[in-house]
Amino acid sequence: MKISDFPVSYQAYGELNEDKSNAILVCHALTGDQFLAEPHPLTGKEGWWENMVGPGKAIDTGRYFVICVNILGGCMGTIGPRDINPETGTPWGLDFPVITIADMVRCQALVIDHLGIEKLFSVIGGSMGGMQALEWASMYPDRLWTAIPIASAALHTAQNIAFHEVGRQAIMADPDWCGGDYLNQGKKPVKGLAVARMAAHITYLSDQALHRKFGRRLQERDTLAYGFDADFQVESYLRHQGITFVDRFDANSYLYITRAMDYFDLAAKHGGELANAFKDSKVRFCVISFTGDWLYTTEGNRRIVHALNSVAANVSFAEIESDQGHDAFLLDEPDFERVLKGFLDGAEEIRAAETGQD
Repeated sequence: MKISDFPVSYQAYGELNEDKSNAILVCHALTGDQFLAEPHPLTGKEGWWENMVGPGKAIDTGRYFVICVNILGGCMGTIGPRDINPETGTPWGLDFPVITIADMVRCQALVIDHLGIEKLFSVIGGSMGGMQALEWASMYPDRLWTAIPIASAALHTAQNIAFHEVGRQAIMADPDWCGGDYLNQGKKPVKGLAVARMAAHITYLSDQALHRKFGRRLQERDTLAYGFDADFQVESYLRHQGITFVDRFDANSYLYITRAMDYFDLAAKHGGELANAFKDSKVRFCVISFTGDWLYTTEGNRRIVHALNSVAANVSFAEIESDQGHDAFLLDEPDFERVLKGFLDGAEEIRAAETGQD
């Protein structure tokens, strides 16, 4: 199925320079959106990457024009399953076409075309955003100078797929999901979506981070209740994560996006050899992982680096010492910030020397 003439929402920060050579595309993760460096319009919370994007920060909006596009299949302005199908006049629901990471990238390329940008200085993303960065480098190697996949993977493992399936089953088991037709039924599968968020959120944190933050401390009580209310602080925390998530996210979007991640296998598209995805690429890569990330491991990121090395691609690799788990790329990690800023600064100097651009 093909869709056309569809809305795409994005946010931009900083100023595009005269020759349009200072543009950076930041690709967001599964539950992110385009509001990376400003308060979220629904929750009022600060942007998900405000610690990294802004004047004088690692991704300096005084130097770069930073673009973030709400992904295809999302629920913050870009077309997704909760939008209206023009053929029926009702929400798409499960009639929305199944999407892939490559489809998301093609959608982003349309935005870059619209802005008149021929070549991006960098495509940067963490987690699912890193998958998009890798896909960008494979699909459009002549349209970006650098690619920075962070805490990401070139394919979803069986364990990754298994965690996503638990979340999808939680949504689909909610009676208010209505076979995906809940919007037409005036319902919303909030309980199922909340449980999906709770299960996923556990995978974003490390055991050390959970222990440091919560341990076995009780929630507003001195003794165990010996019941099924939230006795422990970690239980209350997860329930809060689930409840607040349903206010800003669409259940069917969650199904579609997790499926796109599960289908992602960059090597499979290139004869089973990941290296073939980057053959003869002139893109400069910086692959970053975190020691405490058990969801997208350093081992998996090293396989990306080895594939790039095997085709003599220009690649740097950094493993950041952190016990904060997969979410480390969203948190205060000074070493990570230094690595990212250092790579961007170095790449800018090299580009200037090679092209004569300042």
